This record gives sequence, C-alpha cells and structure tokens, in this order.
Amino acid sequence: MEKPKLSYWQIWNVSFGFLGVQFGFALQNANISRVLENLGADLHSLSLFWLAAPIMGLIVQPIVGGASDLTWHKRFGRRGPFLLGGAFFAALGMFLMPNSPLFVQIMPAMFFGGLMLAIMDGSFNVTMQPFRALVADMVPKEQRNIGYSIQSLLINIGAVIGSALPFILTNVIGLENVAEQGKVSASVTWAFYIGATILLGSVLWTVFKTKEYAPAEYFAYEGIDPEVIKTQRELDAKKPFLKKVTDFIGLVVHMPKTMKQLAVVQFFSWFALYLMWVYTTPAIGQYIWDVPVEYFGDVKDVPEVYKTAKGASGDWVGILFAGYSLFAALFSMVMNRIADKIGRKLTYSVSLLLGGLSFIAFLLFAGGEVIEINLFIARFEVPSGAALLMIPMIGIGIAWAAILAMPYAILSNAIPADKMGIYMGIFNFTIAGPQIISGIFGGMILKHFFDNEAIFIIVLAGISMVLGAVSVVFVKETDAKGETVVQ
Repeated sequence: MEKPKLSYWQIWNVSFGFLGVQFGFALQNANISRVLENLGADLHSLSLFWLAAPIMGLIVQPIVGGASDLTWHKRFGRRGPFLLGGAFFAALGMFLMPNSPLFVQIMPAMFFGGLMLAIMDGSFNVTMQPFRALVADMVPKEQRNIGYSIQSLLINIGAVIGSALPFILTNVIGLENVAEQGKVSASVTWAFYIGATILLGSVLWTVFKTKEYAPAEYFAYEGIDPEVIKTQRELDAKKPFLKKVTDFIGLVVHMPKTMKQLAVVQFFSWFALYLMWVYTTPAIGQYIWDVPVEYFGDVKDVPEVYKTAKGASGDWVGILFAGYSLFAALFSMVMNRIADKIGRKLTYSVSLLLGGLSFIAFLLFAGGEVIEINLFIARFEVPSGAALLMIPMIGIGIAWAAILAMPYAILSNAIPADKMGIYMGIFNFTIAGPQIISGIFGGMILKHFFDNEAIFIIVLAGISMVLGAVSVVFVKETDAKGETVVQ
C-alpha cells in the first residue's frame, strides 16, 4: 500500500513552519556574535558561547525524535505537539535575548544572553527534528527529493528575510544600528521581535494545514504490523532507565552504514558552517573595514570611527548571509531535478566543493574604495571588497542548499520507518558534534595559529568543506534493508 502523492502546495504546507524557524535561526546566526560581543564577549570566547547551540541540539533532538515516534495526539498528530512547544519557547527566547541588559540584577548581561541563546537554539532543535521527520512521514519515497528541496527552499526564504532584516530596519526604517557597550542596538532588538512573531505564525500554519496520518493508516502505508509496534512500546515502557540508555546506545552503534558514511561528510560541512557563523563578523570587520582586533570584545573606549565601522560591517554580514540564503533558495528550485538527472551524491559533492572554494575566495576581497550601492529600498556606501563578497556567497548558498536537503533525502531511504524520528534525532549528532569541536578549538586556532586574524578561520572553513566534498564519494546509498539503491 503506497502513500498517496501530495500536490506541490501540500508539500509546501508540510514544511512552511520551517520558514519561520529558519527566520529565527538566521537572525541568531547573523547577529548573536555582535550581540554577545557588545555585551562583553571577546573574540576567543565567542566560539565558546556559541557552543550552547550544538550542545542543546545534541541533547534535545534525539529525545524529541524518539518521543515524537511514540506520540499521537488526536488533533495535533505525531509531530505537531513538538512543533508547537518548540516554537513557543523559541519565540520567548527571541523576545528576551535583546533585553539581556535589563536582567543584570539576575546575572551579568553577557551570561543572560548566553542563556537565551541556549533556550532559543534548544527550542529551534525541538522544532527542526520533527519537521525533518514530518516530510518522511507524509511524502512518498518517489517525492522525497522534491519534498526536501521544497523544505530547503522555505528554509532559505526565511533565512534571506531574517538575515537582511536588521539592515532593512536600519537603512529603510531608520532604526539605530550602533550600540553602546553593554547594550543591543534598536535594529537588532526589533528584528528579534518580528522574527519571534513570524516563527510562531508559520509553525501554526503547518500544524493546522497538515493532517498527519493516524497510526493505523501510517503503519499500513509503511507495511508495519501495528500489533508488533504496540507490543514493542509496551515492553519499552516497562524497561528500567538504564536499559533504555543501553538500547539507545545500541541504536547509535548499529545505525545504518549509510548514516555512518554521511556522518563523515557532515563533520566537515558543519565544522565549516560553525566557523562561518561565529567569525564572519570579525573577519570582514578586520579585513575589509580595517577595525583593529583590539576593538573587538569588552572594550570601553572604542573610537567613534571604529564603532561606526563595526555597526556597518555587522549589518553587511546580515546582507551577505541573506545573499547565500537567496542563492540557496534559487538552487533549491532546481536541485531536485539536477539530483534526479545526475544523482544525489554527485549533486551533493559538487555543491560542497563550490562552497569550500568560495570560502577560500574571501582572501581575494580585501578593503577597496568606498562605493555606493542602490538596492532600490535604500542607498548606502560600503568598501568595494564587501560588495564583491556577494560573489562567493553564490557557491556558499549552493552548498547550504545541498547540506539542508541531500543528506536527508539519502538518509530517509536507509532508515526503518518505525525509527524515523529517533534516527533523524541521532543524525543530529553529526551536526552538533562537529560544531562542538569547532567551538572548543576555534578560538584557540584563531589566537595561536592565525594571530587573531579571523579571515584565516574562514579559509580553514573552506578547506574543511572541500574535504566534505571528497567524503561524499565514499557514501553508499542503501534502502532500509541495506540493499544498494540505484538512481
């Protein structure tokens, strides 16, 4: 018994809430470094504060994945309760984050900001995993490529708007983008408020527009005996906690071979992405806006010229991140057709290669004369090197689109349907793990190997992503029975 094919707009509704989640995630990625730095974090500690994000993912996603596999709510379905809960707490964190200076009576503003980062990212992870599993639940196998491509498209539409929003609020609305030490600028504050609202609204859209299959119907589509599942769940409920832990470890150890091979690719990909998110702001501030390294961090007397330059470079990072998200969205529209024609592996590998070379190309765009750019909604001036950085954003966008879709399209065929949620959650180890390693060692590498010149961290990210492209060659595509899938 096959799942019915879904229309384009039905698949769109399944993933629409991810637009809002990524809207918030993009705001976090483009602005948290500047927020934490304004609150007192120095360059070396930035990557350590960012560790809150992958650590929360490491803890949350497997738990949510396993729990959502076993959940069924008459109105909200299997994944819906987790989508709603995660969206609510993510929005709460987004409202509180820019108000960190108001909570200095509880703890230092910098640490309150770090706590809100942990809450936001933990909540983003609560929603992300069920969205990944929801596509696999609802979409038949022959539509998986387009299912995850549409999800990638929506993710990147949200990321484009979220990344660019502080810049728009500054250059179109006129909100201030410069913050005194210990405070958060008005443009970033209002961007977080708007992002929280959009996140909640889009997740509600998915929950109310998507009717998940009832358990009996879902098991019939997947060819699973519901009585076997019922018996297994009753046995699982009686197991002591230690036995549950050992069973979980067993799932990790005996994960499908395809999943293990993809983990290597994921390591190099996400190691690179973490470095980009943490260090792009100081990298272009130093390399293009010529802000001396000593004016990053907990510095009381920053000259006005450098304070303005930091505000401008921080806003421009949002535009660059919006750029790679826009290119990712555009590539997502054709990625499934390319993957159907030349195969998922080749599409994935070439995309990562382009991303890696694009990171390395940052070295070509230092400083330059100030030029005027007209975006129709606003005119502004930036160094020519900053404007030209939009070129490597094309390759980074293509890589990002592939990272969001191809491993999941490959993996979803290799996972047993009754363990889709838990294995999708475990797969998040391959996202969180490399980010944790990157966070622990990134600051040390910056200080001891690159003399605090953050541009070379971006080059290191490029080398890592090229290694990811090479690793794709060794991935073997299989189905849930371990048999090779021929495209």
